[in-house]
Amino acid sequence: MPSLGLPELIVILVIALVVFGPKKLPEVGRAIGTSIKEFKKATKEVTKDLVEDKEEK
Repeated sequence: MPSLGLPELIVILVIALVVFGPKKLPEVGRAIGTSIKEFKKATKEVTKDLVEDKEEK
């Protein structure tokens, strides 16, 4: 799978700007960032629980 380069990122940003508008774009970015942060936190907790369960056995 090819990685995203600068031209692709610019196209994605322009499309997001057209779809959401300049006022809504920071809110969307903030929501995505918060979602990613919560997902990483949940993943770490699940991994920690699995490791603890494995150590108990």
